[in-house]
Amino acid sequence: MLRSSWPMWVGALVLAVLGAGVLLTSGGAWGITSAFTFWGSKLLQLLGLHPETWEYWQQPVQATSLAGPVLADRTSLTDLGIILGAALAAAAGGAWTFHRRIPLNTAVAAVLGGVFMGIGARLASGCNIGAYLAGIDSWSASGWVWGAAALAGPWPGLRACRMFGLSVPAPRDSAC
Repeated sequence: MLRSSWPMWVGALVLAVLGAGVLLTSGGAWGITSAFTFWGSKLLQLLGLHPETWEYWQQPVQATSLAGPVLADRTSLTDLGIILGAALAAAAGGAWTFHRRIPLNTAVAAVLGGVFMGIGARLASGCNIGAYLAGIDSWSASGWVWGAAALAGPWPGLRACRMFGLSVPAPRDSAC
């Protein structure tokens, strides 16, 4: 149970339960990426800069959030839960490994991929959770547009993997 793939319907059920839990406890749709903006702005404040003067943080909801502590932000708590849950799942499945030497091409590809994913998530007003699943849950056309764009995304992504000398899945590989 811990070391093999679970059926996709189990993942779908878990996502539905977690999404409902977030909605019921916080009063809002499940989101992830806004916490990264929040954390970055908190870090800039620690460094003596003033992101609170930026237009984004002038909106009442965002201003209240930025004025409070990190652990009072619902999206931060959700993200910290995801990070902890992923770490526990990896440890339980025996997949928790520290790599002492990461090849340069892998590190560069990971950083560039993360930057592009972050830019895309902020442009789309969310990631696969906030913009896609919450968008579809709320009957928003933007969720369906996001889904269509996500179906097109793997094509350039797989080509980029080859550019960095990384392996790509073969057509015979399983979904998980």
